[in-house]
Amino acid sequence: MGPQQPQKQSIPGVTHVIAVGSGKGGVGKTTVSVNVALALSQMGREVGLLDADVYGPNVPLMLGTREQPKGGGESILPIEAKGLKVMSMGFISPGDKPLIWRGPMLHGVIQQFIRQVAWGDLDYLIIDLPPGTGDVQLSLLQTTTLTGGVVVTTPSAVSLEDARKAVLMFQQLRVDVLGMVENMSGGAFGSGGGRKTAESMGVPFLGALGLHPAVCTGGDQGSPVTLMGEDHPDATPFFELARAVEARVQAAGAPKGPSFAVSD
Repeated sequence: MGPQQPQKQSIPGVTHVIAVGSGKGGVGKTTVSVNVALALSQMGREVGLLDADVYGPNVPLMLGTREQPKGGGESILPIEAKGLKVMSMGFISPGDKPLIWRGPMLHGVIQQFIRQVAWGDLDYLIIDLPPGTGDVQLSLLQTTTLTGGVVVTTPSAVSLEDARKAVLMFQQLRVDVLGMVENMSGGAFGSGGGRKTAESMGVPFLGALGLHPAVCTGGDQGSPVTLMGEDHPDATPFFELARAVEARVQAAGAPKGPSFAVSD
């Protein structure tokens, strides 16, 4: 038998924790995380957003804020941005200086973000995971009780192959897969691959998102498209996705299952 795995713990005051992952980079995972979090907030939910992509923290750019977090007693106060409570390595180590850390240091900062940030009472904490299936993902998913995970992919064959690995990662760590999202759907990227992959793996398909200039421009300028409101045609799909995620959360019920041993 291998070493005993840490017991998963909930985050005080947080009702649902949802991890958004992808098998590879460049699929728009952070765009999906930010816009779904904002859509849920505009639907009247109390929402936090944890940017756990420590090597490429893009959430500060997408939300248009570069504040630095302050201490509140023994806790770290999250940044308040556009109705969200936010924490990101990008607030602590801003600019283009690369982060060159090994596994134990990554584990430490992730646990700080989870346990020492004063998240308060939240309906949802959305966690934007790094792409892939590395140390950060394992550290977080093995130690934190999650309601479920969402996998973002594009319709391309390369992206779908890696998306399958992300689904299997969640399943191996006993995290319910709330569903798969096909981003950048249509046009030169093709369409339908995300739905077919989800169906073949027995996981729900949450919806397809087209690639629209307003989505890209909004993220680059720190004003995500969802802030335009649900009636804006480019924002509507994110609200539909947020409602699909919320429906899956309700269907999944309370988080369940012990932590699961992963071989070294």
